Amino acid sequence: MDDLKLQMKDHFIQYASYVILDRAIPNVVDGLKPVQRRILETLYRQNDDKLHKVANIVGQTMQFHPHGDAPIYEALVNLANKGFLLDRQGNFGNIYTGDPSAAARYIETRLSPLAREVLFNPDITEKVPSYDGRNMEPVTLPAKIPLLLMQGAEGIAVGMSTRILPHNFTELLEAEIAYLEGKPFKLYPDFVTGGIMDKSQYDKGRGKIKLRAKIEIKDPKTLVIRELCHGTTTESLIRSIDEAAKKGKIKIDAINDYTAKNVEIEISLPRGQYADEMLDALYGFTECEVTLNSQIVVIKEGLPWETDVHEILAYNAEMLVGFLKRELEIERERLLEKIFYKTLERIFIENRLYKKIETVKTLEGIHKTLEEAFAPFHKELLRSPTHDDRDKLLQIPIRRISRFDIDRNQEEIIALQEALRGVEKDLKNVKKYTIAYLEKLIQKYGKEHPRRTKVKAIEEIDRRAIETKKIKVCFDPSTGFLGTKVSGPTQLHCTNFDKLVVFTTDGNYSVVNVPEKLYVEKAIWVGVVDKKTVMSVVYKSSDTGLPWAKRFIVEKFILDKAYRYFEEKGELLYLSSDPSPSVELQFAPQAGKKAKKLQATLKDIPVKGPQVKGIRLANQKVKKVVESNDRLLF
Repeated sequence: MDDLKLQMKDHFIQYASYVILDRAIPNVVDGLKPVQRRILETLYRQNDDKLHKVANIVGQTMQFHPHGDAPIYEALVNLANKGFLLDRQGNFGNIYTGDPSAAARYIETRLSPLAREVLFNPDITEKVPSYDGRNMEPVTLPAKIPLLLMQGAEGIAVGMSTRILPHNFTELLEAEIAYLEGKPFKLYPDFVTGGIMDKSQYDKGRGKIKLRAKIEIKDPKTLVIRELCHGTTTESLIRSIDEAAKKGKIKIDAINDYTAKNVEIEISLPRGQYADEMLDALYGFTECEVTLNSQIVVIKEGLPWETDVHEILAYNAEMLVGFLKRELEIERERLLEKIFYKTLERIFIENRLYKKIETVKTLEGIHKTLEEAFAPFHKELLRSPTHDDRDKLLQIPIRRISRFDIDRNQEEIIALQEALRGVEKDLKNVKKYTIAYLEKLIQKYGKEHPRRTKVKAIEEIDRRAIETKKIKVCFDPSTGFLGTKVSGPTQLHCTNFDKLVVFTTDGNYSVVNVPEKLYVEKAIWVGVVDKKTVMSVVYKSSDTGLPWAKRFIVEKFILDKAYRYFEEKGELLYLSSDPSPSVELQFAPQAGKKAKKLQATLKDIPVKGPQVKGIRLANQKVKKVVESNDRLLF
């Protein structure tokens, strides 16, 4: 049992380490997860400036990636939709609506010009064997831009997770320039979906941001959503608006989605609701406002590193200086070799050294003769010729020797020496060279990646205040009109989210939203539905004239649907929300009946549902009902 426990512990640690380092958490050097890096490496190897079927790229990537085609395809589509590294053709899905992409066999992709320029250099790329040992794959790509911060990343590993928000391309490169010049800089997220952002609590990526959708007021009764919050879609946003409406948090008349190339969601408002007043409610109760938390965990030198945006940018800037220095050093060596060989070739041909080997019959003898022949010219050469150098000379065709142009050779050497002086000059001040490199990238690609998310302070939405904001609703029994634009003796103070119940003299009641102006025929009583108010009613049967009474609470209802609160063959005599109602029944004269009136206390009647039949109060025909203070009711 102990051996099994140790084995399980060892296997779990290996699995956790694998998930953290090789699957879920991006590397700080190139900002990529392994599957993304393998996709880009495959595209680089296949690159011929033509578009490739995604299905083909997925298949080719499987020689590096051991987890099947589905995760490769999903990662490629996600990478393409970020809009930086891949050119696309076909349906790659819609980031606004959440619609999925087409099948891999129908869509095509290739490396973007930016990716080809800043991600690849085989001379400085460290490679290791792939999972099956048949291929070599890069440990990291030599990224010359802060790709991790530019694209953002999300991942859940074992015991840790990361969420890095995307930032603006130009602002990142300008921040790198500022860092290299020793100047302060600030960085804030930028999302392809746009929106309005409050960055006051971002704290260099250790905090959070508040993000709002861009909403335009088309007219007093219509709102149009033009930009979404990051992480939401038109479908999820519309669903959140519908749910808020069902819960009574907001009131809408209709919502229509016209999103195509750009986001366009139109919200029509009902009577009594106005666009400028609805904005806070949309921000408070729907996905029109979201809070995004940032937690930065990356892989650095084979270990997890919890850091912030500024430290990552500084690391990338220093790394860029190192990459460019190594490239300059390699270029210097390449130029020196070219100058050496062209000088060696000139000496070989100009001094007719090839004549000295015409009678030599062995290869060893030829090399020895050439070695001795070049001895007097060592001062003109950057180094002593090697066996390989002499081999190259021996492969020069006779035709080329006969047409050799000394002047042209000298011009080429002068051009190479001029290039060499430029490289050596850059090597003496690599930071200056790096800044110039970044400025060229900004000039070349900056216009393709403008800031889409606007930075603006956002006030905290007081949801309780929205729900409890009081409005005045009036009811005029003489005209039957009810609403916020009505004057009348009955005044109610409620909120926009309250529902009103309207009772009519013919025994019906219905529940409605707060209207601007609504005509209700035969309306007799209006109140706010709070599911607590007990209604007391006295009515008489049209057939017998006998009085009936009941008490009930309006709890369950469907908006604008008519319900009955006493039988159709009945006549309303009394209706009140008084918690302790007391009435006097006045009977019609009837032979054999001496009682002329009866005092009735209704609070003793059990409270039941509105549709339950009432309790008979007397066996005499009632003429009218008055309250105990002698006020006639109807």
